[in-house]
Amino acid sequence: MSKVEARKVNQTRRKSTKSNPQMVRRQPAKRRRKKPLWVWLGLGSIGAVSAAAGAFLAVSLTSAPLQQRTLSAADEAFFNQNGKEAFSRSLLQVPEVSKPVNILLLGIKTNISDVKHSDGSNRKKTGYDAEVDSLEGLSDTMMVLRFDPQTKRTIVLGIPRDTKIERTGRGTEKINAVDQESGPAAAAKEVSKVLGGVAIDRYIRVNNMGVAKLVDELGGVTVTVPKDIKYQDDSQHFYVNLKAGKQHLDGIKLLGLLRFRHDANGDIGRMQRQQMVFKALLEQSLNPMTIARIPQLFSVVQSHVDTNLTVEELLALGGFSMQNGKSKMQSLMMPGDYNGDGKHGTSYWLADEKGIRNMMARYFDHGTISLEQPKAENLRVNIQDTSHFPDATTRLIKRLNKAGYQNVHLDTNLKIKEDLNTSQFIAQKGNPEVAEGLSQLLGFGEVKVESSGNLYSDVTIKLGRDWLQKEQSYKSLNQKIK
Repeated sequence: MSKVEARKVNQTRRKSTKSNPQMVRRQPAKRRRKKPLWVWLGLGSIGAVSAAAGAFLAVSLTSAPLQQRTLSAADEAFFNQNGKEAFSRSLLQVPEVSKPVNILLLGIKTNISDVKHSDGSNRKKTGYDAEVDSLEGLSDTMMVLRFDPQTKRTIVLGIPRDTKIERTGRGTEKINAVDQESGPAAAAKEVSKVLGGVAIDRYIRVNNMGVAKLVDELGGVTVTVPKDIKYQDDSQHFYVNLKAGKQHLDGIKLLGLLRFRHDANGDIGRMQRQQMVFKALLEQSLNPMTIARIPQLFSVVQSHVDTNLTVEELLALGGFSMQNGKSKMQSLMMPGDYNGDGKHGTSYWLADEKGIRNMMARYFDHGTISLEQPKAENLRVNIQDTSHFPDATTRLIKRLNKAGYQNVHLDTNLKIKEDLNTSQFIAQKGNPEVAEGLSQLLGFGEVKVESSGNLYSDVTIKLGRDWLQKEQSYKSLNQKIK
């Protein structure tokens, strides 16, 4: 283009701008203002929340759209002893948990032989007893979840599935069979009875297939597999092969971790892993990126869950969990012990009534707690050397023995190596002052109320880097004295 032609083009542009005041000159690309990142994130969040709101508003907030089991008036009344008062229902506010609420969570494993035809007869296996998408099986997982707005804590109490109970008209049986035989209300009543009369306000039943699909919808879950797990059961086509360590698992692999129980700790070890997975699932579901997937997650829940929680109550529980998160969660195991190894008769978990009373008083605000504290020489202390420094661990055991703790043992079965900056004093029996006493005596570590330690300990000590630093300072001091 010649200089004359270029001049004419510019004159034409100027005239067009004057004749049309709304025409705005295009700025050079380098001068164009870009929207800050937070604007795009905000717009994305609004879209995600809108999609989620649409999914929830598709059903009535005050209804229980996920309830698949019809309850009698008496059963409804049982669940509503405290449940009606536990949730606020202001029309102008987001629903919230206003008083402590206890929820029975049942994880159901159903094989094809558990499913009945319309005439009441069981279906026959076809080659192998496959697991199916149904809620007609035994309760593989039993937990009581307590959401307490006063303490801002979430309590996860594991109920061993082999717990021995006496049922009117049925005699002695295991507690995991009650839901299959008589439904969730009967199961809740038996759990309440075992726990000394603690109210159960709601129930949630979910089958294993639903858990696997939920995990896949979340994009998998990151957990720490405590040890190598390898097992094969051709009769059910159940196969699991996992290496110890932190890893990201899909639904099927996570289900293998949840179901495995063929080791020295049996069902109790499996219950520990189930509580660990529950925490990991909660953490994953509270990820902000998960909000955008609420419609898909709700669809999975709708297909695989039976609960008498209303959508409004589910929103309130979700809000409570987001506010308090994983850090305010404490996991417990119902006190008791096995009556034997199962080789000579049926193996039952025998509830420890005194231990249960103390636990209910401390964590469920039910009854009074015993002021009697165990003596140092009677405490069972288990040490897990997660950093694998045997010399330092030996010196620690000697220090504890010298301080009066005679029942101290090193966990020789520990295979996994964890890189802990801070040692953990785990109150395995839910008795934090015992763990705090040890932590203060040794001068390091943090106290955790969990059931993730050694099953037969009162306190499990997971050693971290802070112990090594403490040990080195002790060693230096001793050398100076000498």
